[in-house]
Formats: sequence, structure tokens, C-alpha cells
Amino acid sequence: MTSWLFGLAIFLTYLLGIVSAVMALMSSRTSQGAIAWIISLVTFPYLAVPAYWFFGRPRFYGYVSARGERDTVLRRVLARYRQLIEPYLADVNDPDVRAVEQLAMMPLTRGNRAELLINGRATFDSLFAGIESAEEYLLVQFFIVRNDALGRELKARLVTAAEREVRVYFLYDEMGSRKLPEGYLRDLAAVGVKVSPFRSSRGLKHRFQLNFRNHRKVLVADGREGWLGGFNVGIEYLGQHPRHGPWRDTHLKLTGPSVLGLQEAFWEDWHWATGEVIGLCWEPRVTCAESQHVVIVPSGPADRQETASLLVQHAIHSAHERLWVTSPYFVPDQSVQDALRLAAMRGVDVRIMIPEHPDHLLVFLSAFAFLPDMVRAGVKVYRYLPGFLHQKVMLIDDDAASVGTVNLDNRSFRLNFEITAFIPDRRFAAEVRLMLERDFAACRRIGYDELKSRPLWRKLVSRAAYLTSPIQ
Repeated sequence: MTSWLFGLAIFLTYLLGIVSAVMALMSSRTSQGAIAWIISLVTFPYLAVPAYWFFGRPRFYGYVSARGERDTVLRRVLARYRQLIEPYLADVNDPDVRAVEQLAMMPLTRGNRAELLINGRATFDSLFAGIESAEEYLLVQFFIVRNDALGRELKARLVTAAEREVRVYFLYDEMGSRKLPEGYLRDLAAVGVKVSPFRSSRGLKHRFQLNFRNHRKVLVADGREGWLGGFNVGIEYLGQHPRHGPWRDTHLKLTGPSVLGLQEAFWEDWHWATGEVIGLCWEPRVTCAESQHVVIVPSGPADRQETASLLVQHAIHSAHERLWVTSPYFVPDQSVQDALRLAAMRGVDVRIMIPEHPDHLLVFLSAFAFLPDMVRAGVKVYRYLPGFLHQKVMLIDDDAASVGTVNLDNRSFRLNFEITAFIPDRRFAAEVRLMLERDFAACRRIGYDELKSRPLWRKLVSRAAYLTSPIQ
């Protein structure tokens, strides 16, 4: 009897492996990923099946985009919002910008002001001033919130806002903020703050979606001002952590109609997490004389297309003179690697800025598996020396720039919910260029000889680490 049950268990395990392999064949986003999963699932189903169900699912099932076809309540609200914003839509004569609009499924708006916030003190001074100025509601979303001095300051300011009858909605990623104590959340809820984790694995049907993250960092005050960029909430982002030292990051403050794009992304996330459709102001508020054009680009594993990867590829193909990119985690897929090499070959000044010292060793090691080929093709790779580099910025010629949450790796391209502000404005691009020139002056450039002269064991470790890049 025991042997019969044991045999049945083996049969069912291999059967489940075959079923999972068929699912991987039909749904994996890359051929390499499909092949790797199929071989593993058929050969080692005991280990591969649970790994596939937790880490191999390519889509975020269940998340209903407000811009999609199935959610009529959200669609009706958005229809009114689109009508209100029509007077502020920018004329799109540039096909490159039109392509970004199509990817974003959001419009390019005029009448905006985009303000660069460089490093932690400037960013949190601006964020906290925005919280204090809110009169109607605050939308607050971070990937990581810590219960340290900075996290407690954020909590105190949100409590104060709630006590003056501002509606506060606080959304956090349950994995990124897994160390956040329940007491922190209870203190917020006690004064009326609406608190929710993103709940990527919400409900029985979606219990295996643990590998997806909401990596967005968004704050919106009254639909009038908005912030996004690289900063989470913790003292390390102020450069006060002994391990990381000075923290180099960039955030962005937006004023004008583009803020409604940030608001829409939060609104969709909140609806997924809680099932609620919260009432917000959708009338554009133009409070400045600026006329910068901005399009907000949300991206994530619920998209019909790989929005983040396509946005980066589009930026690379659009560049004629320069493409400068900063990313703390640089493990792009093959299509982005090829596009970067080709851009360098056609004479574009392609520069990649990465940290000198990593905070995620596996991701850091993976990059050295393909950097020799990129450097040999003419891509210039720099390592930032003064501290940890965390900003996610792109500069395209002197015409456009972007600031957001997207890293150049598989997780940002396919597994994370991210958000980017794409700004086709020459004056803003000039500000970004000056900022990055100062950063490059604090870097050292990696040469081809340095990469090739690494010991064999380091090359092997890098190649092995690169094999794990689809789930990093």
C-alpha cells in the first residue's frame, strides 16, 4: 500500500511538471525563459514545480487596469477625467513622443512644471511640505517604509494631516515593507488614515503571485502636486546608513495636469488592493506659468505589452547624439543590450552609470557577464564612487529626459509595477544633463582591459549569477 501511494505521488508530481511545462511554453515572455523552465520542470519537478508557481508566472493575473475593458466603474470615471483634461493636451507632432503616449496609454499634457529634487534632504523637505499643504486628500505610496527616524517623521506628518481632516490613503508593498511593524500601521489607522498593503497574492486564486512587487513611489496632494522617483522612506536614503554611506538619488516634483497621471496610477493600485473606488478630484489644476510637456508612463506585469522594456528600447533608438542612463541594477534583457551596442556603433554617446559598491550582490555580479561585449562595442560604463547610486534617470539627446522608478533589469521590465515621467522638454533636459555631468565627474570609467583581466573564478561567478537574472 505504501509503495502504491509513493508511486502515485511520483506520477502526479511528474504530471504536474508536464502541465506546468506546457503553461511555461504558452506564457513565458522569452524563449530562453521558456526553455529553462521546461527543462527544469520535466527533469526536476520536485524542485522546479513549486519554484515555477512562485517565481515563474509571467503575468499579474487579476489586476484590472482602469484603462482596460472589464471595469466599467473605473472606465466611466476616467471618461469624465479625459474630457476635463482635453484643453491641456499637447499637440504631438513628434512620432517619438507619440509612441511614448501609446505605450503609456496616457496623454502628453502641457502646462506642467517639473522640478528636479537631487538627493534626500531636498526630496523629503519637498515631500513633507506637500503633505503639510494638502487640504483635501493625500495619496502616499512607497515600496519600502522603515520604522526609523525618517519613517516615524513621515508617520507623524500623516497623522497631523489626518487630524486636520485631510483624507489620507497609505499604500505600501507588503514584501518591500515586510519589516514595518503592525504598530506603525495601527497608529496611522487610529486617526483615520486608510492603510493597505498592495497584496500581490490577494485571495486564493492569486496566492502564488509572490514574485511580483509594487515598486512605485508616488505622493499626490489634492491632485495638484505630485512626486515620483527613486526614494523610499528610510534613513539610508538620507545617507545615514553606515553600510551605504552617501546616497545618490533623484526624485521629481510635478505641478500641473500631469499630476493626474500619477493619481490615476495610484487609484488603480488602490482599487486592486482594496476593491474601493475612491473619490478624487479629476479637474486639472494649473498653478504655474510653466509649459513643460509631460507624459506619465505606468508599467507593470498586468500590461498587454512590456511597457518598461519598450520605453527603454524606444529611448535608445530615438537617440542621435547622446543617451545617458543611470541605474543601480543593470541587467537588461538581450534586446536592450543589443540596442545599446548598436546605438554606440552608430556614433551615439552611450553612457551607463552604475554603483561602485552594490547593495544586491547577485544583481551586481550578473552585469559583468555581458559588460565586456558592451564596452567593446563602444558603450561607456561608469561606476559611481562617492556612495551608493540609486537614481533611475535617462537623458535622450538634448531633447528629452525621464525620471522614475524603473531599473534596467528583468524585475523592473517584467515583474514590478513601476512609474516614469517622460519629459520631452529641452530646458528640463538641460537641467538633467548638468546634473549627470556632475555625477559622471564623480565616477570612474570601466575599461575593456579591466573586464577581461578579471580572474577566471570571477567570470564564472558572473556567468552563473546572470543565469538567475529572469527572477532577480
